[in-house]
Amino acid sequence: MNKEEILIKAGKEYFYSGNDELSKGRYNSAVVLFFKALVSFSDLYVLQKTGNTPSSHNDRFKITKEKFPEVYNLLDKDFPFYQSSYVQIMDKELAEVIKDDSKIMAEKTKTKL
Repeated sequence: MNKEEILIKAGKEYFYSGNDELSKGRYNSAVVLFFKALVSFSDLYVLQKTGNTPSSHNDRFKITKEKFPEVYNLLDKDFPFYQSSYVQIMDKELAEVIKDDSKIMAEKTKTKL
């Protein structure tokens, strides 16, 4: 599998797993999985536009801030919730917001969910 195929497969897996967790009321897990889907689709977008993928969260934020501000804004908005999911209880509404953001990135990459 090439990088693009891996990012699509992983992004879909995270997204569908997030849906499963959301439907079971496991909102912390859903937030983490939807954020991972968002990251996979963001990395896919960067790959499609530049031919390269970020190597870390720092690299991802730097590249998207400089070249793709609409992607950066989604990541920057949702990253604190991903981090907080380890020490706080997340709710359904937040999980759905991050789910919607991951859908936005999937659409930008032409990935069908």
